[in-house]
Amino acid sequence: MEAYLDNSATTRCSDRACQLMVDLLTKDYGNPSSLHMKGIEAERFVETAKKKIAKTLRVSEKEIIFTSGGTESNNLAIIGAAMANRRAGNHIITTSIEHASVENPMEFLKEQGFDITYLSVDENGIISLEELEEAVTEQTILVSMMQVNNEIGAIEPVAEAAELIKKKNPDTLIHVDAIQSYGKMYIYPKKLGIDMLSVSGHKIHGPKGSGFLWVKEKTKLKPLILGGGQQKGMRSGTENVPAIAGLGEAAEEIYENLDEKRAHLYGLKQRFIDGIEKLEGTHVNGKTGEDSAPHIVSVSFEGIRSEVLLHSLEDRGIYVSSGSACSSNNHAGKQKGSKTLRNIHLKENLLDSTLRFSFSVHTTEEEIDYALEVLGELLPVLKKYTRH
Repeated sequence: MEAYLDNSATTRCSDRACQLMVDLLTKDYGNPSSLHMKGIEAERFVETAKKKIAKTLRVSEKEIIFTSGGTESNNLAIIGAAMANRRAGNHIITTSIEHASVENPMEFLKEQGFDITYLSVDENGIISLEELEEAVTEQTILVSMMQVNNEIGAIEPVAEAAELIKKKNPDTLIHVDAIQSYGKMYIYPKKLGIDMLSVSGHKIHGPKGSGFLWVKEKTKLKPLILGGGQQKGMRSGTENVPAIAGLGEAAEEIYENLDEKRAHLYGLKQRFIDGIEKLEGTHVNGKTGEDSAPHIVSVSFEGIRSEVLLHSLEDRGIYVSSGSACSSNNHAGKQKGSKTLRNIHLKENLLDSTLRFSFSVHTTEEEIDYALEVLGELLPVLKKYTRH
């Protein structure tokens, strides 16, 4: 049997999205910038995708910018906003548990002379609103934070954060990385009181290399990619119509019967946690109820290296992750310790013994039970090889 439990890294592309993409690659393959009928038809697919996505967020389709994925969306939001609003101030706030596609642009901006504040988190990975409020000043031009942490599934208090930020400095822009939350929860940016929102297609059963950035109308943003002026000059280059259309289809599909899908995911999560807690030497990290993301479980296994357990599970057809698949290696090719796990003050001996299990709407109870059964068999055997 096979159990794919690494859906936070990527998901299987939906049949509907795939079929539409095949048609666009082989039949309706025009360039949306062309003036002839083939181009006009291609442009219609782009506009349709915008409408589908805008409907899920209750925003205007004019506020959607298509990108190559979550990383580009985060870079455009953070660097684009910082550069466009530099005259207003040079202070930016983020959290200590952000994804590398937020963390590294922050480091880049630091080199450009911006002052970056990193908010701490508690043992569940949640920021302190008091610390955030204290950090906002007249010089704060941007606050960027994730809505759901990609490693432990912590849900940040975005609406409350936005309210106090705007109260203290109405001009501060708020960017939310919704890459792990979009498609798992209802998100209405205008109700949240934010200005920008990043989404990645391949986390919601859309194609890899697709994503979008929602930018509230009149938000000042400097483009990072210059060229032919596509997408109102905000992201030049010929639009990847098959990927955009596939993303639109996946977005529409994931929000159909979302309540049922969420109930399914939370049911799987509870079933998995109930089984894990019966196994000796296991520790579930962060919150585990409906105040956490429905699809992510972080588990530490005492005395067993995560890499060893990961490959032992792989040998049995079970696929999991030891952290963020987007930033698992540093430049020297060596595994980096998880920043998130360090910042929630996980015990030192568990940092290198933690795996992430993540589910999708296609995950079955049988897959969960199989993973638990195999873990029950493997853990006692692997513990015999514990380093002393």
